[in-house]
This record gives sequence, C-alpha cells and structure tokens, in this order.
Amino acid sequence: MIHVRTRLTADFTVISNALAQRRGSAVTIGVAVYILSLPTGTPVSIEALCAHFTEGETLISRALRELESAGYLDLRCERLSSGQIRTRTYFYDVPGGTPQPDPDDSPEPPRPTRPRKSPQPWKSPAAERATSSSSSTAVTEAASAPASIPVPTPASAPAADRPEEPAALSDADPQAVSVLASLRRVDPRLLLSEREAARLAPAVGQWLAAGVAPSRITAHLTTRLPDHLLARPAAILAFRLRETPLPAPPPAPLPSFPERPVLLPFQTCDGCERAFRAPEPGQRCRDCRGRLVQGPLRAVG
Repeated sequence: MIHVRTRLTADFTVISNALAQRRGSAVTIGVAVYILSLPTGTPVSIEALCAHFTEGETLISRALRELESAGYLDLRCERLSSGQIRTRTYFYDVPGGTPQPDPDDSPEPPRPTRPRKSPQPWKSPAAERATSSSSSTAVTEAASAPASIPVPTPASAPAADRPEEPAALSDADPQAVSVLASLRRVDPRLLLSEREAARLAPAVGQWLAAGVAPSRITAHLTTRLPDHLLARPAAILAFRLRETPLPAPPPAPLPSFPERPVLLPFQTCDGCERAFRAPEPGQRCRDCRGRLVQGPLRAVG
C-alpha cells in the first residue's frame, strides 16, 4: 500500500491511531470519527445519528455502548442555572483525558489602550497668558448656562428574552394531575415536582380527551422503563406523551328490537274464579264463555 497524502490546512480532524485501528466493529469506529468531526454543541442523539448513517437504531446504540465502555463517551447529568437537569455528552479523543478549552472559541476582545498625548509646540509666556484667560472666560459662560442632562430611560427587555412564567398546577386538569401523581405507586422512581406535573398535564389531558382511560395511560407511561434512568423521569414521560393518539370512534348504535306486545293485567273470572288476562274486570275466561255459548245451542238442537 502506498499513501497519497495531501497537506490539509482546513476542514480536517485529528484522530489517534488507537481509535482508528481499534479492533471490533467498523460501525463503532465510524460513529466515533463522525462525532469527533462535529463542532461542540452538535446533538449526537440516536435519532440524529440514525438520520446521518444508514444503519438502524440497534447498531448505533451498540456502537455508543461500546464507546462508553471503552472510555471515549461519557454521559453526565448537570444542573443548569434555571434548576433543570440536562444530560450532557462528553467525547474524548483519548480515554481518560481531561477536558481542554476549545481552541476554536473566539478570544476575548483586547482592551482599548489610552491614546498618548501628542507633544504640544512651545509657546511664549505672553501667548500662554492669553490662552489661559480665554479658556477661563469660556468656562465661566458654560457654568452660567443651564445644563440639560438627559434622563436615561430604562430599555425595556424584549419579550423573547424574558423568562417564560411556569404554568401553575392549580390551572391544570385535575384528572390529568391525578394520573401523573399515581405513577409513583407503580414505579417509585416516577416522582414529579409541581412544575413538572404542570408542564405534563396538558399532554395527559389530550390523551384523556382522545378517549384513553387513565389506566391505559398509566400502563403506557410505566411499561418497559429502563433499569437506570439517565435523566429526570419527566423527560421520559414527555417523550412518551409527545404524540396524541387518535380519538376513540363513536359507539356503535344498538340493534333495534321489535316492540313487545302490551301485556294485559290479570283478572278473576266471575264464573270459575280462575285468573286470566283481560283488559277490564267483570269478564269470564275462555272456557266459561264457551260453556255459555254451547248451552243455548244444545237447547235449540
């Protein structure tokens, strides 16, 4: 093999031979080289890596686990100034190295230097006295004139820079808050603060409005959770609630049944005192009516 090398002065990445010649999966080395070539601050989640490579989530996840076990990748949970906890990814070109400041960062602007006074030409004593008298006259006139000092007005901060006010828990849907509060009964790790519950309550309310039962929502949020949570549980719950399900279809109409005939009340026969159904009392049953009809016929016959 003969190397044909080209001297690069821009758009290149320095990689150690320990990483480039690492034995194992080529996907792992490719993912590591790609991450090293990215600038600081670029997202390197599994979704972002799958969007760049043709491999699926299984191979990308396996490559990240291998890099983490080898010491190249480190995931840390850090608390921001706002109180939120974010997961930051540190990637080392050499395992066990200490983070160094990024040389690509722009240096601080230099401080302005004081301008040096230019040497003034020599003046005679008479000229200096005339200059001093004219300057004192000008100072007196300036002191007698009223000074108009502009009153600085505080610049209103733009609406985009103002911090967003957190939603109050009292304004959230009580049923959605009850579903979120009951998650800790299934998994004690799903302990949410009031701010997190207020932020997740609208998404749970959309699931409830779509016709999903609270028990189904609880099962969806607590099933197949990882053994070790690398982030706050609120982030995992928000990820699972990011897509609202389709609303439930309307209930099917009940089949129409034929109307039942009206049942007549029971009456007592005046002839044999047997119970039978008749619209009004004071009537005879069928057998008594037959005997009454057959009696006159026999007499005629």
